[in-house]
Amino acid sequence: MHAQPKASHFIGGQYVDDTAGDELLSTYPATGETIAKLHSATPSIIEQALKAAEDARADWAAMTGSERGRILRRAADIIRDRNRDLSVLETLDTGKPLQETLVADAASGADCLEYFGAIAAGLTGDHIQLGADFAYTVREPLGLCVGIGAWNYPIQIACWKAAPALACGNTMVFKPSEVTPLSALKLAEILIEAGAPAGVFNVVQGYGDVGAALVTDTRVDKVSLTGSVPTGRKVYAAAAEGMKHVTMELGGKSPLIIFDDSNLEDAVSAAINANFYSSGQICSNGTRVFVQRGILPAFLARLKERTEKAVIGDPMDEATNFGPMVNQNQLDITLSYIKKGIDEGATLVMGGKAHANGGLYIEPTIFADVSDDMSIAREEIFGPVMSVLTFDTEDEVLARANDTEFGLAAGVFTSDLTRAHRVVAGFEAGTCWINTYNLTPIEMPFGGVKASGVGRENAKAAIEHYSQLKSVYVGMSPVEAAF
Repeated sequence: MHAQPKASHFIGGQYVDDTAGDELLSTYPATGETIAKLHSATPSIIEQALKAAEDARADWAAMTGSERGRILRRAADIIRDRNRDLSVLETLDTGKPLQETLVADAASGADCLEYFGAIAAGLTGDHIQLGADFAYTVREPLGLCVGIGAWNYPIQIACWKAAPALACGNTMVFKPSEVTPLSALKLAEILIEAGAPAGVFNVVQGYGDVGAALVTDTRVDKVSLTGSVPTGRKVYAAAAEGMKHVTMELGGKSPLIIFDDSNLEDAVSAAINANFYSSGQICSNGTRVFVQRGILPAFLARLKERTEKAVIGDPMDEATNFGPMVNQNQLDITLSYIKKGIDEGATLVMGGKAHANGGLYIEPTIFADVSDDMSIAREEIFGPVMSVLTFDTEDEVLARANDTEFGLAAGVFTSDLTRAHRVVAGFEAGTCWINTYNLTPIEMPFGGVKASGVGRENAKAAIEHYSQLKSVYVGMSPVEAAF
C-alpha cells in the first residue's frame, strides 16, 4: 500500500518540493507501514507559498461572488465523484474505518464547498438611511489566510477553512497536520481543476516550526487553527502580536446528560457515537456521560452489551466500525489515562487495554463510578475512553457539567421538551445537541466558548470570520462647522 503524492507541497497551482526539508512520513495506523515520504517546508518553500497567495489575492478578490461560488461548487462535485478514492486515502492516512470516511470526511468537505459556493454571490453590505444623508457597508476579504489543520478530519478541516475563506475572496496557505499530510494536496489539485486560479489555495507540509513561521508572517491577515488548547494558546498569542484575525477550534471535555425519562436505545447510541466514533479522536466528543441514578443500571448494561459488538479490525473492510489510534503517541496517552482511571478508583466496566490483534488498536473502554475530580473526567484524552458519572437533580448536573475550563459542546437526552431547552440554555458550550450528538451539518455554526476557542466555523457565521466591513458615510447636505 502506498499513497505517495507527486511532491510534498502544492503551491501556485503545482506540486513543488525541497528535499532539504526534514523528512515527514505518513504511516498507515492499521499496519504501521509507511505509505508516503514527504518533506517539511523549508524557509524558501514557505516564502514561495506566501508569495503565491499574496500574488493571487487581488485578482481573486476582484472576481464576482458568483464566479468564485461556481468554482467552489464545481470542486464539491469533483469531490463527490471521487469520494471513494479520497475516503481510501483518508483511511490510509488516519486509520479511521472506511465505513466512516465514506460518509463523514470528504463528503462533509463537499457539503462545505457547496454551501459556501452557493452563498458567495449573496455576500452583500447594507444601506443605512440617515435623514437626507445615508451610509452603506461593503463586505471585503481579509486578505491572506493561514489554515492549520488537525489529524482527525484532514480533508474535512481543510474544506471547512478553505470554503468560507475563498468564498469571501481571500487566498489561503494551508498546513495539514504532519501526521496526516495527504488529502489536503488532493483538495488543492481539485480546486485548480475546478477553475481556481493558481495561488488561491496552497498547501505546505511541516511540523510546528512551519506553522509558527506562517502565523507570524506580516503578510498574513488571518489564522484559523483546529487543534489542542495548549497549541491554541500559543497560536492565538502569536497572531494577536500581529493584530491578526483568528478562528480557534480547540479541544473539549464535553458533557452528555442523560435523564431517566430518556429513550434508552437512543441515549446509548449517542453515548457510543460521542465516545467511540473515530476511536474517540474527536474534539467535540461527549466524554463525560452523566446518567441519572434511576436509569443507570439499565444504561450501563445496554451500553456494555452493545459496545461488545464493536467490529474491531481492518479499516479497509467496510464491516469494521472501530479502527486503530492514529499513532503510538496517541495510544500511549490513552493507555496512561486508563491507568489513571483505575488508580484513582473508577470502576472499569469493559475494555481498558490494547487490543489482542496488536498494532495501534485499543479496546473501547468504559468507566463507571467516575467522580468529577478524576483525571479521566477533567482532561481531554482523545481516545476511546468513556467516563460515566451519576447524578440526581437537574440543577446539580448542570453545575457539574459546566465545571470545566472547556466549552466546546454539550448534549442532553430527555423526553421533557421544556427541560431539554432549559438545560441547553444553561450549558456553557458553543455547540449543543438535544436527543442526538455530534451531528455537525455545514448549515449550523460550530465552535466553542471558554478555553475551547473563539470564532465559529460553518454556516453564515463563518462569513463574519473571513471578511470585514467597510462603512461609508455619504453626506448629501452642506457641511457646517463651528468656525
